[in-house]
Amino acid sequence: MKSTVEQLSPTRVKINVEVPFDELKPNFDRAYNKIAQQVRIPGFRPGKAPARVLESRIGRAPVLDEVVNEAIPAKYLEAVQAGEVRTLGRPEFEVTKLEDKDVLEFTAEVDVRPEITLPDLSGLSVSVDDIELKDEEVDEQLDELRARFGTLTGVQRPAQNGDFVSIDLSATVDGEEVPDASTSGLSYEIGSGQLVDGIDEALVGAEEGETRTFTTKLMAGDHAGRDADVSVTVQSIKQRELPEADDEFAQLASEFDTLDELKNDLRQRLTRMKRMQQGVQARDKVLETLLESTEVPLPENVVEGEVENRKHDAVHQFDHDEDAFAQSLEAEGRTLDEFNAEIRTESEKAVATQLLLDTIADQQQVNVDDSELTERIIYQAQRYGISPDEYVQRAQQSGQLGAIYADVRRGKALASVVRDATVTDASGAEIDLDEFFGKAEADSTPSGADEESQATEKASAADQ
Repeated sequence: MKSTVEQLSPTRVKINVEVPFDELKPNFDRAYNKIAQQVRIPGFRPGKAPARVLESRIGRAPVLDEVVNEAIPAKYLEAVQAGEVRTLGRPEFEVTKLEDKDVLEFTAEVDVRPEITLPDLSGLSVSVDDIELKDEEVDEQLDELRARFGTLTGVQRPAQNGDFVSIDLSATVDGEEVPDASTSGLSYEIGSGQLVDGIDEALVGAEEGETRTFTTKLMAGDHAGRDADVSVTVQSIKQRELPEADDEFAQLASEFDTLDELKNDLRQRLTRMKRMQQGVQARDKVLETLLESTEVPLPENVVEGEVENRKHDAVHQFDHDEDAFAQSLEAEGRTLDEFNAEIRTESEKAVATQLLLDTIADQQQVNVDDSELTERIIYQAQRYGISPDEYVQRAQQSGQLGAIYADVRRGKALASVVRDATVTDASGAEIDLDEFFGKAEADSTPSGADEESQATEKASAADQ
């Protein structure tokens, strides 16, 4: 077999393959055997008819079709390996020459990873926000802890922000009741913003037994994006009474003996959370700096695939009802054209990021061992609330195990760049992020990808 690689663009190649027929004998043997199992020829048991008898009965063309369809993918893979071509996505095949008993020639056009010239990774420097911890933030954390030990007490007054109410809800669209938007005995905290827009304003000032109405846009269901008339009836009103913030509460809610010790611990936890946020910010800024300073040619087919996947995920939430999805966008004040533009921008950035980090991983010879891959699988399984075995099974069925491996490898590559970067806060002080990204000289540091994910999760939790 002969093969050559023709560069069509920085992100696409054409592989030309020439296969002499003597290399296709195993393919012909399998083709005859397969066809013989499907064709009934008098005087021969299924699968036992000789090749010449089969050809005299069905002709040569079906045999050649079977051979070509089987041989092309296999010979393509041989050509890819021989040429060390780093392919992306599926190839487009074209048979350019087929001379029976002589030669098979075909071409395969496919996207490839582009050559990327990296900047000096050791000279990167970024600035992150200062850590500012106010007493009000500590008090807020303390109040949240007190709320866990609070009690609900019924009150005989109009509802206020922060009260817990038991409500009955019903909604109509153009006079037609919406079953999915109706419920009774629902417990709701006024001001939490966890129900439809407008309900908090409607409930404030309402008395027990009072019914109020308001208009809102539905965000999901068959009537997503439509205006609905909502009726809410207050069945009961309760206020949350918090325990006193004193030493007795500290002993009840923690391992500390005094309130001062408890508040000091909360302050340390908040400080660590803000340091994690600094780490996440540093990671994001390093990545942005890399993307801005590096030219990354984008394979159009890969970008289009990313765009389609993101569109699919967005519309999937509306049971693939594109009209309902468009109405939901309208309710958010966005047009479909704006959404498509945002998706394309996000997709291009995602593809560029993957290609850039893959190049860094290759340059730094980043490897992923079994323990790191297992760590990521366990972490992801916990996020989705399923067992690691089930997560692996789903990943295998969807062909995503390779993508998981690649994500861990990219995360480690980015972590290594962050470790080598100079990170300072807004005041000019250098920030030590070894706690989150490991030490550069240590070979046994935890996976940067998992640290990165966990830091992001924890930082997000701190903002809630």
